[in-house]
Amino acid sequence: MKAVIDVQGLSRRFGELTAVDTVSFQVTEGEIFGFLGPNGAGKTTTVRMLTGVLSPTGGTALIQGHDIRAESLLSRAHLGIVPEEANVYVDLSLWQNVMLMAQLHGVPRRRRIEEGERLLKAMGLADRKKQKARTLSKGLRQRLMLCGALVTGPEILFLDEPTSGLDVRSARLIRRIVRERNRGGLTVFLTTHNMDEAEEMCRRVAIINRGRIAAIDTPDALRGVVRSRQFIEVAFEGGAPEAKELEALPGVTQVLTGKQAGGQEVDSASAQASGTAREPAVPYRLYTESPGQAAAEAVRLADSRGWRIAHLCTRKPSLEEVSSR
Repeated sequence: MKAVIDVQGLSRRFGELTAVDTVSFQVTEGEIFGFLGPNGAGKTTTVRMLTGVLSPTGGTALIQGHDIRAESLLSRAHLGIVPEEANVYVDLSLWQNVMLMAQLHGVPRRRRIEEGERLLKAMGLADRKKQKARTLSKGLRQRLMLCGALVTGPEILFLDEPTSGLDVRSARLIRRIVRERNRGGLTVFLTTHNMDEAEEMCRRVAIINRGRIAAIDTPDALRGVVRSRQFIEVAFEGGAPEAKELEALPGVTQVLTGKQAGGQEVDSASAQASGTAREPAVPYRLYTESPGQAAAEAVRLADSRGWRIAHLCTRKPSLEEVSSR
């Protein structure tokens, strides 16, 4: 399919800091493309370069065939942008905000009025159209920002953390409207640190970490990585098994111990209760696709040796761990 965003070796440095480091990817026409990563990974910096807010310090990017540096106006001509922080005009009414965005993009009067009415209704804002934007909550402001972006009739929509910190109703509504527009042919570039949101919304996902692309794949494939990197943390009191003994437990694929397993020792609960000084329990990290089974096996091992469990919990990998697999 046609690539409407083509990024090759894009970089951005701020002095000695490299925020985005030679990233390359393509976004095809009509897809919702997820750009996933932890806070500070380089997601927003990448979006700001692609949308003309920042100039790259290296590499190239084409938006619908137009170079973002050599043809900056043409590359931005058919973009809709919803930044992470909703920068609405607080002294204008909701209706005036939407109409202003449409006028700035040259949308004909009749079309902007019809589309503005339709969008405000779809976003649950029609009964507030005469209110000043300053009266809105964060969730309602984000809905208004999406109205302002969509009223221009964009071919590509950039959403930078659109549901971060929002109430559940606003987040669901924004996702629903975006999916509906995507079914109508809108290409969407979605940045998020929410793996569940990326899985729900996107056909493909790129994971960025520390300014570099770590993986580009389907949500199903990345979900398999998450499953393989699940683990339980366990610490024993009264004895300490060999790592190879834990590796032999059913379903366990890898074992890390001590600082490798999280960097901190686990204090014994019974020692704390009695005030008796005891050796801190050493934690183990057991990687497994079946954390419930692995936890049960660890308990059985402790019972068979007469040990006590000082600490036991199941964990999913962080984005940093998935992206550095």
